[in-house]
Formats: sequence, structure tokens, C-alpha cells
Amino acid sequence: MTSDYIDANRANWNERATLHAARDGSGYGIQRYVDDREALSDVVRFDLPLLGDIAGRRTVHLQCHIGTDTLSLARLGAQVTGLDFSENAVAEARRLAAEAGVEAAFVQSDVRDAATVLPRESFDLVYTGIGALCWLPSIEDWAGVVNDLLAPGGTLHLRECHPILWSMDEEQPGLTLAFPYFEQTAPLAWDDGSTYVDVSAPLTATKTYEWNHGLGEIVTALLARGLRLDTLVEHDSVPWEALPGRMTERADGEYALTQQPSVAPLSYTIRATKVA
Repeated sequence: MTSDYIDANRANWNERATLHAARDGSGYGIQRYVDDREALSDVVRFDLPLLGDIAGRRTVHLQCHIGTDTLSLARLGAQVTGLDFSENAVAEARRLAAEAGVEAAFVQSDVRDAATVLPRESFDLVYTGIGALCWLPSIEDWAGVVNDLLAPGGTLHLRECHPILWSMDEEQPGLTLAFPYFEQTAPLAWDDGSTYVDVSAPLTATKTYEWNHGLGEIVTALLARGLRLDTLVEHDSVPWEALPGRMTERADGEYALTQQPSVAPLSYTIRATKVA
């Protein structure tokens, strides 16, 4: 049954990839990466203080979507491979890299199979960005993939939406907890033709399935694989208006709660090392 959920999600993300990569100013505003050869995504720019110098580091970006963050990592000097389960996303990422003059490789694969299509223990940095983990049914399996890909001494850099945010119901007033915080076997099922940026047409593959993972579950899964936790920082913002009507955009493109921005964490960064 899990494969049916993943297939439905892939169909949804295939459509999103095409719409997000539009060159008409909608979606991700892709053209700016082509016109400005130094442009970085807001997500990677936010990561810079904790990401540090990645020049020359062999890097894999898991669940890379259309490659805007992957391209940004390459512009910081990393030797980057992006991986995504959507064939449309990989095609758009390759197209963007070519148009933007960026050297990056892209591989289509379910992230759960990443260690079978990429060389094991060969990456200095595993990078995972916002909105990735909720599409995975098992955080323990994901942690195993991270461990399998990292070379000894290599680093995981993960910035994600906080599981407390995924537990909130955006359609209810205030900050209402309505969905599981902890990982469940059965996913949450959604049927929605919209996406999180302005696009030129509604989605037709509207059914998606998601799994939340508690922060303790994520940390414990990494520790169980022998990684050393180096950094855990919680942030009061996310890079899109996750709770419509209740958030204010900041100068860096991040959105924070308009009232009482310190009342709840909205995202977090984890850095962990595979001990040599």
C-alpha cells in the first residue's frame, strides 16, 4: 500500500515540477537564476551561517525538486548531485542547470533507494531542505540512507519544517493542533489542487499522502545510526506562508507569526557528523 501512496505523491510532484519551473515569473521565479549568475535561493541563503564553507565538498542534495537549492550549493563551490523521485523535477533541474551555466548532476530515484543508485560512503555533505521529510513513511529508513551515503567524517545538513508546524491546522483560527506530531503508520491523506507558490494552473493529480516525524524521533534515528549530533537549532520562521493570514514576510523571504512570533518553533536545523 505504501507504494500506492508514493506513486500518488510522484504524480502530484511531476505536475508541481512543471508549474514551479515556469519561465513566466510564476512558480519559483526560475528566470532569475539564469539572468543572475550569482543568484542563490532564499533557502540556501538562510542556511549560510550554519552551512559554512562547502567549496569542493562532494555533496548530495536529497529530494532536490527542480534544483534551485542544488544550483545554489554548486554556486557556493560544492560538487553537487541532486536526487529526486520525480522525472519531471529531474528534467527541469537539468534544464535549469544548463541554462544557468552551473555544473551539477541529477539522478532520478526514490530517496529510500538513494544508496543503491549513488556510491555509498562517498559524500562529504548530505543536504536536505524544507518540506522533504514529510513525504517519507519512515524516518529510521531515511537516517539509514543518510548514513550509507556519508563518507566517514561527512556531515548531514538538514533544515526542515518543525513537526509542531505540521501538526497545526492552517484552516482553524489561532494555532490549533489537529494532526499527529509523532510518526504514524498510516499517512495523512490530502486532496488539494493548489501548491505553495503562485502557479498558472491548478493541479489535476490532487491526492497526496504525508507522514509527520517528531523532532525526538528524527534525532534518535540519526543517533541510532551512529551519527554524532553537532547542532540543533529551532527557528521562528519558514520560507513560505504556512499559516495564511497569520504570518508576516521578513526581508530575507522568511515568514514568521505576526503575533507572538516566539510562541512556537516553525523550522529547525540539524547538523550531524558520521564519526570517522
